[in-house]
Amino acid sequence: MTEPTKKAKVYTRTGDAGKTALVGGERISKSDDRIDLYGEVDELNSFVGLARSIMSSDEKRAEFLYLEELQVLLFDIGSNFACLQEGREKYKLPQISAENVDKLEKYIDVIEAKLEPLKYFILPAGSQMSSTLHICRTVSRRVERKAVKFNTVHQDDLPEEILKYLNRLSDYFFVLARLANKDNSGKEVFWMPRK
Repeated sequence: MTEPTKKAKVYTRTGDAGKTALVGGERISKSDDRIDLYGEVDELNSFVGLARSIMSSDEKRAEFLYLEELQVLLFDIGSNFACLQEGREKYKLPQISAENVDKLEKYIDVIEAKLEPLKYFILPAGSQMSSTLHICRTVSRRVERKAVKFNTVHQDDLPEEILKYLNRLSDYFFVLARLANKDNSGKEVFWMPRK
């Protein structure tokens, strides 16, 4: 009987002093804005995974199935945030392209064509899938805000297409959340100001 391959431990103890390694090995503080930024991307990716896990059989069509590709792209984005600008080409990190942005815009257009035009503000509520997608929308907005701030402070460190993609992403989640409500109940929850 052969011995099982020895697996590395999940914990390394290398971060006990509050530092972590970037792609390339540079060690920086875990409180650095760069670490915060790709941690936010990881949080968004986890919520997208939650949305995929509750997808109904009715929702298994292209507009929703794109969530799987999106998770890979979010990982690509996170890897770019976790690497200093000068190392991205050296380590051949996958990049967000203009084609990725175009594809996302096409999904937004296709979904929007299936929805009634909005006349009122809607609350982030409805079906479980819709509510989860609204969480994705708000987290993606936070990621975008932090990316823009990081890019301003760090003199255009981030690839331009990533910023464009992040700008479109919350719109995708918004229309997809509306479609999920249409599929599940046909009802959206409108904001009615109290008098």
